[in-house]
Amino acid sequence: MSTFKAIRIDKGETSSHASYVDFSEADLMDGDVTVRVSHSSINYKDGLAITGKSPVVRRFPMIPGIDSAGIVEASTHKDFKPGDAVLLTGWGVGETHLGGLAQKLRVKGDWLVPMPKGLDAHSAMAIGTAGFTAMLSLLALERHGMTPAHGSALVTGAAGGVGSVATALLHKAGYHVIASTGRPEESEYLFGLGADEILDRATLSEPGRPLGKERWACAIDAVGSHTLANALAQTRYGGAVAACGLAQGMDLPTSVAPFILRGISLLGIDSVMCPQPLRRAAWQRLATDLDHDKIASLTIDIPFSQAIEAGAAILSGKIRGRVVVKIDE
Repeated sequence: MSTFKAIRIDKGETSSHASYVDFSEADLMDGDVTVRVSHSSINYKDGLAITGKSPVVRRFPMIPGIDSAGIVEASTHKDFKPGDAVLLTGWGVGETHLGGLAQKLRVKGDWLVPMPKGLDAHSAMAIGTAGFTAMLSLLALERHGMTPAHGSALVTGAAGGVGSVATALLHKAGYHVIASTGRPEESEYLFGLGADEILDRATLSEPGRPLGKERWACAIDAVGSHTLANALAQTRYGGAVAACGLAQGMDLPTSVAPFILRGISLLGIDSVMCPQPLRRAAWQRLATDLDHDKIASLTIDIPFSQAIEAGAAILSGKIRGRVVVKIDE
């Protein structure tokens, strides 16, 4: 097809605007693999891009969508041929490179991951960047030597995309999981994913003491700011916190006390430029370690025509878990 359906973000005089358009294949960016996209997803970053509430888009016009999955249509890359099933997350797609909320995508083959055995386009997008980030966080904790024998694990923003998958993964790994959320109505949902306790996020989201009572051995934090500071302050001696998000803010109002008095480690998680060996290892673990029934329970499926609306809804906290977008309606 010479044109295809896409969401395009255009920059106006005072703000950006997202709309559905017929996009020309000739305007796709450089790359050695063209993918016919069947599924994408809506992440928090996609919501920021679609609404323009944060300057995550650094090139206009832009097709948003940091996640995509589909079938290779054309390739000059040595590792991919037409008909291959692939997935894509990160690498600045949807920010500096035209993204996956479109029927077609052209990218560098070095960015693509072959679809792992046990996953298809829909289930891969149900996991998406959020689940990939959660798995990178768990892998970082494991490399640090953390195990369930050390104690419980905290998940902040537990009803969100990253938090939902992190809760399920930590439960599967054998941890006693403490799920922090500001939505008590989601308790049943979180217990279904494997949470053992529900913690009101208000107990973590306000300014706290440099050190608090030791409550968990490790944590996966997708929130940042005071929440991350309090998570660190209440981590047991020698524990670790994987920091992978900023839903509350980019600041970290803490002191060196958790680090020099309790030997706590803060592990930074980057899912965007993650190197391919770790990227593929994480996706292989996701294919085997996630219960498919749990993936279904945390997934909302929407048609492409509702993607812009979902981008706004995810920023307002109206969406739990993951949103999968079926591109070919």
